Amino acid sequence: MNKNLWLLSLCQGLFLTNNVVFIAINGLVGLQLAPYGWMATLPVMGYVVGGALSTGLVARTQRRWGRQVSFQIGLAVAVGSALLCATAAFTGQFWLLCAATLVAGYYSANGQLYRFAAAELAAPAFREKAVSMVLAGGLLGAVTGPNLANHTRTLFSVPFAGAYVALVAVALLSMACMALIRFEAQTPAQQGAGAPRGRPLAELMRQPAFFVATLGAALGYGVMNLLMAATPLAMQVCGYAFGDAAFVLEWHVIGMFAPGFFTGHLIKRFGVLRIMGAGVLLNAACVAVALSGVELERFVVALFLLGVGWNFLFTGSTTLAMQAYRPEEKDRAQAAINFFVFATMALTSFASGALVTTQGWTLLNWGSLLPIALTGAGLLWLALRQRRQLASS
Repeated sequence: MNKNLWLLSLCQGLFLTNNVVFIAINGLVGLQLAPYGWMATLPVMGYVVGGALSTGLVARTQRRWGRQVSFQIGLAVAVGSALLCATAAFTGQFWLLCAATLVAGYYSANGQLYRFAAAELAAPAFREKAVSMVLAGGLLGAVTGPNLANHTRTLFSVPFAGAYVALVAVALLSMACMALIRFEAQTPAQQGAGAPRGRPLAELMRQPAFFVATLGAALGYGVMNLLMAATPLAMQVCGYAFGDAAFVLEWHVIGMFAPGFFTGHLIKRFGVLRIMGAGVLLNAACVAVALSGVELERFVVALFLLGVGWNFLFTGSTTLAMQAYRPEEKDRAQAAINFFVFATMALTSFASGALVTTQGWTLLNWGSLLPIALTGAGLLWLALRQRRQLASS
């Protein structure tokens, strides 16, 4: 770890603070303002759809102006979108809230690249650990996000408007931290028309390692989002107070990012596919606990296991992907991975609200077993393929 990595870890934590607050309150604010109950998670969906639509633009911005400028533009968008969300809450405009979260997706698309930037701030031999440690910065969001949402929800007469206003201060603090980071400067050759372009995206996607890395990142995030976005609504149906839901989300995000202090070491020791496989098993364990009852402690344990499973899958997918593309292909490859992540999250954000309000928490958990099984099948296929290649060589 160096100064730049510590600062980037702090930015990651502030980014996750924004995300956790959005997850904790957008569905509930949506439920208050939406014309129909099944539309409650459309603001959650808007955030990830905005991220998916922004991946290409963010990739071009990163290529044109570099990490520093692109990340600061994303944070400026975070300030503006939080103010729009607050305006929507004060005026009771559901569709303005959806539009504001759609715009906020641009910040999310930038923030999803912090983990890749971490690898560039460390020596090549320590890339896995750098990615893992910067992701561990999300622990700040785990503690700050739920508590910020809980303590600012009654700041004004309009419920949760104060939480959106607080996110403006969070984004401004992150801008100050980002300004102190020294990223590797882009050379004219990297920026110019004569810069090497690398392989086309279709060829990258045909690589087994890149395909499985994308599958693991997208479905791992999808399962996590499907269950996490529905949790505040499910707990409200079960009669729990918002403070209980915030407590569950706090332990979920701790599960997501606390393993970052050692996931990189585990990948170096046991291999990336084994750690990703452990993530699949932890997701399955989460579903088993969630199906066993709706007591508060079961919500806590299930969401904590879900968070750890996500960490293993997402850190592993990031590490596996970096082994499959060349430096000149990074913007294209990273944008593709993030697009599939956001597209999956958009689908699961809508599905979570629709399923939990019409079919219930139990059916939602049973349905999540399908993407979990698909991820496990992809990892098994790649492991067998690599084993055959080693045997033939």
